[in-house]
Parts: sequence; C-alpha cells; structure tokens
Amino acid sequence: MFRIYLLLLVVMAVWGFNLSALIVLVHHIEPVTLTSVRILAAGIFVLILAKLIGIFRLPTKEEWKTIFYITVFNVALHHTLMAIGLTKTSGVNAGIILGAAPLMTMILSILILREYVSRIRLLGFLLGFTGIIITSLAGAESAGAFSIGDILIFLSMFAQAFSFILISKLNPSFDPRLLTGYMLVIGSIFIFIFSLFVEGDIGQLTSLFSWKLGSIFLFSALIATAFGHMTYNYAIKHVGPTETVIFVNLNTLFAILGTAIFLKEPILTKHYIGLLFIIVGVFFGSGSLEYMIRKRRMSEK
Repeated sequence: MFRIYLLLLVVMAVWGFNLSALIVLVHHIEPVTLTSVRILAAGIFVLILAKLIGIFRLPTKEEWKTIFYITVFNVALHHTLMAIGLTKTSGVNAGIILGAAPLMTMILSILILREYVSRIRLLGFLLGFTGIIITSLAGAESAGAFSIGDILIFLSMFAQAFSFILISKLNPSFDPRLLTGYMLVIGSIFIFIFSLFVEGDIGQLTSLFSWKLGSIFLFSALIATAFGHMTYNYAIKHVGPTETVIFVNLNTLFAILGTAIFLKEPILTKHYIGLLFIIVGVFFGSGSLEYMIRKRRMSEK
C-alpha cells in the first residue's frame, strides 16, 4: 500500500511540473500539432508496455464503441482545449482550474448517474467553484473579466470529467491501463487531423530535435502522459477512487510550484485564496472527508 501511495505522490509531482513543460513547448510549436504528436508517442509507449506486461488484447465491438466516445472527450477535446488554453492564460490559473477536475467529476456523477449528495459534498462544490472564480479573476483588469484561456482550460477540465462518467460504462474486465493506450493513439489521430486544418505546418516539429525541447517533450509524453496515466489508473484499481482522488490535490500544488520555479510566474494573493477554496472543496466534495470520518468511527468500535 505504501508503494502505491509513493507512486501516486510521484505522479502528482510529474503532472504538476508537466504543466510548465507544456507551456514551454507551446511557445515553440503550435499547440494542437504538438499535442497530437505528444499523445501519439505516449499511446504507442503505453501499448508497448501493455504487451510487455501481458495485458494487451483487442477490444470487442461494444468496447470499441465505448472507447471511441471516451477518446473524444478524454483525449481529443481535453488535450486540444488545454493546449490552446495554455497559450492564452497563466500557468498558475491553469493549474488551479485543472485541479478542480475531481470536483466536476462528482457533480456530473450526481447529475448523470444520480448519485446521492450529502451536505458536506454540496458545501465542497460551492467552495470549489468559488475558488475557480477567484483564481480566474486574479490579475484581471476588471472584475468579471474572464480570460478566454481560463474558459478553454475550464472546458478542457469539463471534457475530461465527463469522460470519467463514460469510463464507468466500460467492461470491468477491460484493463484501464490498456484503455489508456488505445485512447491516446486514437485520440492523437483526431487531434492531428484537426491540426492540419487550424495550423497545417508540421515542419515546426523539427525544433524538437534540439536537446532542450526534445528532453522536455520526452518528459511530457513518456513520463507525464504515458507513465502518469497508467500508474494513476493502476492505483484506482488497487486502492480505490476515494483514497486516490485525495492525491489529486497535490497536482495543483505542484503545478503552482512548477510555474513559480521554472517559469518565474508571480503567485498573487488571490491565487493562494483560490487554491485554498479548491483544495477544501475537492476534499469535501469528493467524499474524502466523509470516508475518513467513517474509517475513524469503525476503528473506534
């Protein structure tokens, strides 16, 4: 159990620092083109690993349909919107807004899957959205002036959260790590086709042959995207979503730390306030607090 928790800590650090890596990359390569190549590399890497560890198999006809729908939201929309959004907002804002993904997942679970919501979770939802609003307005020239980048990042996060609802309909016998590989490869094809229409210059990818950008790209594709998603899905299967989601809070912390260290972006007072609201909101809204209370009561009996 300790090993899984340690792996989750590493993944959250990698995901948080990956935000800074993506911001550096999209300033040298058009975001949609970059995203398609990065995800394709990650997907191929995951499928190779799946073959090596003996979990590779072809999906059934029904599984293919579900994988397709999941891919549209989890890969195509999520990564494309995030890549474009990162060019139009700060890394701090993006990191905090993306940190509310577990909160949005719980809201969609209630609305679509009709899950019960307690008062504690409802309070978490309100706190989380308050944090998003405070963060999005940080540094804005006037009150209520959301940046288009913040909106795109929010839509990216929403698409990913909705994909988690679709994943719940996938055949339980289908390994989520293998699902990750198929999603990444299929999604990268959609994103690449889209990039040909909106950007069209694949020659810019030659800049990845430089030592600095190439290293950053490999970190983002193979470590953050491939290894990160496989490990996170593995943890959900062995530890459970309730305990695993607690670690997502650390993703936001590392994202903000990364933008401050690597990009030298200032962290404003409103960012700290928004971060606090979202962390408390996720902790309450995800059911983590209720889980800990129940666990403590059972240990006292």
